Amino acid sequence: MNARADNEANESFEAVLRYIRDARGFDFTGYKRASLMRRVRHRMDQAGFSTFEEYLDTLQASPDEFSALFNTILINVTSFFRDPPAWDYVRDEVVPTLLAERRPNEAIRVWSAGCASGEEAYTLAMIFAEAMGVDDFRARVKIYATDVDEEALNEARAASYDAKAVEPVPAELLSRYFESVGGRYVFRKDLRRAVIFGRNDLVKDAPISRVDLLVCRNTLMYLNADTQRTVLGRLHFALAPRGVLFLGHAEMLLSHADRFTPLNLKYRIFHKVLTAGGAGGRHPGAVPLDPPADASGLATVRDLAFRASPVAQIVVTGDDTVAMINKQAETTFGLSARDIGRLLRDLDVSYRPVELRAYLEQAKVERRSARIQDVQWSRPGADPVWFEIHVNPLVDTENGLLGISVVFFDVTSTRVLLDKVVQTNQQLETAYEELQSTNEELETTNEELQSTVEELETTNEELQSTNEELETMNEELQSTNDELHTINDAMRERSIELDEATGFLDSLVDSIRLCLIVVDQQMRVVVWNRGCEELWGLRSGEVIGKPLSALDIGLPTDEVKPLIGRVFVDADLSEETTVDAVNRRGRSTRVRVLCSAFRAGDGSVNGAVLLREPLD
Repeated sequence: MNARADNEANESFEAVLRYIRDARGFDFTGYKRASLMRRVRHRMDQAGFSTFEEYLDTLQASPDEFSALFNTILINVTSFFRDPPAWDYVRDEVVPTLLAERRPNEAIRVWSAGCASGEEAYTLAMIFAEAMGVDDFRARVKIYATDVDEEALNEARAASYDAKAVEPVPAELLSRYFESVGGRYVFRKDLRRAVIFGRNDLVKDAPISRVDLLVCRNTLMYLNADTQRTVLGRLHFALAPRGVLFLGHAEMLLSHADRFTPLNLKYRIFHKVLTAGGAGGRHPGAVPLDPPADASGLATVRDLAFRASPVAQIVVTGDDTVAMINKQAETTFGLSARDIGRLLRDLDVSYRPVELRAYLEQAKVERRSARIQDVQWSRPGADPVWFEIHVNPLVDTENGLLGISVVFFDVTSTRVLLDKVVQTNQQLETAYEELQSTNEELETTNEELQSTVEELETTNEELQSTNEELETMNEELQSTNDELHTINDAMRERSIELDEATGFLDSLVDSIRLCLIVVDQQMRVVVWNRGCEELWGLRSGEVIGKPLSALDIGLPTDEVKPLIGRVFVDADLSEETTVDAVNRRGRSTRVRVLCSAFRAGDGSVNGAVLLREPLD
């Protein structure tokens, strides 16, 4: 049941990879599955998804999720002068040798593959500028910096870095090659023109050619073995004959000695190995046709040698016309000299023993050889024959297509012998495969550990940055706390003063023996002194906030309201009247009422002041 669930999860994961490839042009199918699946699951956990099916639905519905996913998959861990001893060797040994081997005015081409946010490319610029001088550097050097992450490339083009990012840059280089702008460090604009940034996918895009120094650090480790082999073929093609390849500390190339030889294995620096056929300046698989001008007298010898070759061979032109057929091809496939000049598609050999037309088209378009293995051809009345077919483009010195060579190698005897060896050595092969599988698992584990270390380095840097921000915030909070303490002390003093003033005013009001009432503009009682309590028998707590007309105190308020209304209109007016009232004991009494405006500090009228004096 668990195995079935794992298979379903793997199929769903492959569906996600195919959608990413088809929708955005990012082909991650060549990446190592264990590491790649772990990173995708990490992003799924962050986004709150548990299955690949759910996450695929989200990618299809929300294109913005692609950005977060790519940032998780493409760990852009880089820095200036990363692994300083290795860069010291490049500065002291590789670059001086490279310059010494080239003419004084010869152009220098450098490629930083997988450049991320650009630190590596600008490190190269500083090293070459120091070795050559700034003027010579500007005139001769081109640094091509590529990556698949457009956001990282945009950051690299800006060439602006914070103080933490430039910490690895020696102080003298920092002052010479960076300008301080708004608290950030910007690489010199006049030298930045020598660094050209662009998008390039090492797995599927064409490589940059004639490169003298190729820096591709900690990129291959994320690819599986087949994809690594393909990419290394592209890197080998990209390098000039005396070119140097600089890899990351986790990349050894021990199984690619036919392409690269160590210059310094400790620092992962390699020389290009020249393949058979010269400098290796053409794309892998292209067969050069560049005879010397005086070789026309050898045409007859070449024709006879071609005809006598024991290996069946057919040559067609770029428009698929048969140009040459040797004797072995005629015997094997029933051809003759009359077939020369015919279109290949009109001959049985174009589709039997194998369909050749697709491979010929590929050779024409991509200028790349194809090898078709294990082709079986069964002829009536004869034993089966096994072929290995090579389809090679024939190109001139300008990479122009002259024709295509199709060679049929008879590998029947080898195939029979191989079958016998396989049958008799099955147990040994099984043991070897198990050992190989264990070794690959160990390699995968080591690479995943290396990837985890880099992720942890990134996380540590982020945590350190967060810690610095928290320390700054803590200092600001401490300063704010001190200010609040000061304000609190001042408020406490003001409160004491206010309490004293309030007590003084309350005592003053209560000391007035007359009945003192203050009402607001809505006729609500605001002040009710002790004289009022004695006259009417109501305490201040019972009347404060209540309308004057609602108080049952035996005072005819209808006769008082006009006085209050007039002082509201004329603040300088003072009104007086005498009314019959009833005191708290229920006895009739005459009361003289004095009414004046209650003014605020700005002179506005907020209410009225009533003084009541009993006349008997």
